[in-house]
Amino acid sequence: MSTSSNGFSESQQQFLAGLVFGADVARAVTGLPILSGSATAKGSSTGTAPGRETGNLEVHGATVVSGPDRAARQAQDETLAAGGKLSREEQAKREKNGLDLWDEMESRARAGEFPKGTDVFLTKYHGMFYVAPAQNAFMCRMRIPGGLLRSWQLRGIAAIADRCAGGQIDCTTRANLQLRDIPAHMPTEVLYALRELEITCQGSGADNIRNCTASPLSGIDPQELIETIPWAKRMHAYILANRDLYGLPRKFNIAFDGGGSVASLDDTNDIGFRAVRLHDEDATPETPAGVYFRLTLGGITGHKDFARDTGILLQQSECIEVAAAIVRVFIRSGNRTDRNKARLKYVLDNWGFPRFIEEVEKQLGRPLRRIALRQSSNTDNENRFAHVGIHPQRQPGLHYVGVALPVGRMSSRQAEALSDIAERYGQGELRLTVWQNLILSHVPTEHLNAVIRELQEIGLSCEANSFRAGLVACTGSAGCKYAAANTKRHALEITGYLESQIELDQPLNIHLTGCHHSCAQHYIGDIGLLACQVEQGDEMVEGYHIHVGGGWGSRQAIGRELFPSVPYNECGDVLMRLLTGYLEQRDPDEDFAAFAARKSDAELKELVLHSTFQV
Repeated sequence: MSTSSNGFSESQQQFLAGLVFGADVARAVTGLPILSGSATAKGSSTGTAPGRETGNLEVHGATVVSGPDRAARQAQDETLAAGGKLSREEQAKREKNGLDLWDEMESRARAGEFPKGTDVFLTKYHGMFYVAPAQNAFMCRMRIPGGLLRSWQLRGIAAIADRCAGGQIDCTTRANLQLRDIPAHMPTEVLYALRELEITCQGSGADNIRNCTASPLSGIDPQELIETIPWAKRMHAYILANRDLYGLPRKFNIAFDGGGSVASLDDTNDIGFRAVRLHDEDATPETPAGVYFRLTLGGITGHKDFARDTGILLQQSECIEVAAAIVRVFIRSGNRTDRNKARLKYVLDNWGFPRFIEEVEKQLGRPLRRIALRQSSNTDNENRFAHVGIHPQRQPGLHYVGVALPVGRMSSRQAEALSDIAERYGQGELRLTVWQNLILSHVPTEHLNAVIRELQEIGLSCEANSFRAGLVACTGSAGCKYAAANTKRHALEITGYLESQIELDQPLNIHLTGCHHSCAQHYIGDIGLLACQVEQGDEMVEGYHIHVGGGWGSRQAIGRELFPSVPYNECGDVLMRLLTGYLEQRDPDEDFAAFAARKSDAELKELVLHSTFQV
């Protein structure tokens, strides 16, 4: 064994060098003097505004990231060390943090320029989406935790829409709002104006935790077990306060469901907190009887998977801490090479639930409470008509009014009027839902007729039929580069045709989505339409793959593709024949979801091919 002049073998020298290297990093991070003189702190020059230090270190020629970005950078480093290649988006995040883009956005706005290259992706960290080639404009997505808005906020958003965004406001399937048609010189102006309304857009796009949703009737639903909007708001505040939670490999969704009349679709989220009751016979001294949340993980219906129960029971006060631990484990373990496999579902598929939960417990520093599913109950209180129409609140003498927004869109004039109605007849409160509509709360009985009249005066209604109440449509090709069809226009035309021909007495959800991203969640609709291009003669035309039999909650099911590649001009007729057959062959009071579940695909196709309906 050879030794050097200092008396140590080569292997001993390598061990000591590694020991000093580690000490150098630790001491540099904490601000202590460097032992070897070879570790120095420096600010990253890539994507960093002048004068801003990132706290990164250069140790023995290698960049070591400290601070809140450390975990995400380490996950990237481990991917590269294992021989993997970072995806384009991961490489962009490695070179420049999207949260540090404000000065560049201001500079582009002054020059009237849109972002280019990977800056298009990074600008989404601030809620600004450059949607070319669909439109040469920005779309702005907000963060409205739990979907709860005050009248003065909606009135302010309407003013911004008039001044900067084409006078239209869209309600999304995450109980959120979006503005469109924002010109190149206006993005930071919009963001400044929203901050004046106490609304932020930070992290509403790109690889971040999206708007936290909750039961829209939180606090006013006679059926609910737990108020959930307060917890969605706390989760929202925690995310904004912890920059390390912006280092995800892909987007992430969190929902709280209080067990009431209107679903928050928690089973379609990466993390779901579902209210349950623990009864006396199943209680213990450590876990007394009462209301808790059950934890579910891995929902992503665009990939045909619902969130699955973990067997973990949480007190309300534990939810934020546990969610943060889950996200931090996901940051370390998520796929950084393949964007299609970078969601939480795939970590759970690869690791299994036991290993993932074990890592979450390590992150927390304590074990989590486990309980068998049979030991807790979550009564199905959902009413699929409860998000539209007039309904009594928990508070005596008060009602809420569910207002149907056609495909989730309202004009700035309608938004201003809704703000006035909420102030004049309620408590100045508006609640957005995942069904792309809104709820006016705290309306006394004596004012209901006035509310109905004033809604009619602005072209809105709370008397939606089965078709309108369950209609969901994404932005479509009019405003999204991924979409293969104009889903919002088609949704209105299809439902207009159906309701002119047939009347339903049971709820029906029709979801139209423009691409595989499934923003309108076509797989959970009673009828789901996924846009595509269809060959018709010598040209390609807009069309849809038609699915049936989807559901959520107690009716959980992934829709089955029944008719692929149907040209749009034939879709209305196909659906009419299908629904006519349903009315002819259904059991008494059977809804379409139950009907589709007991019929085979061959039987449903036969209904369409041999329907008695005449066009």
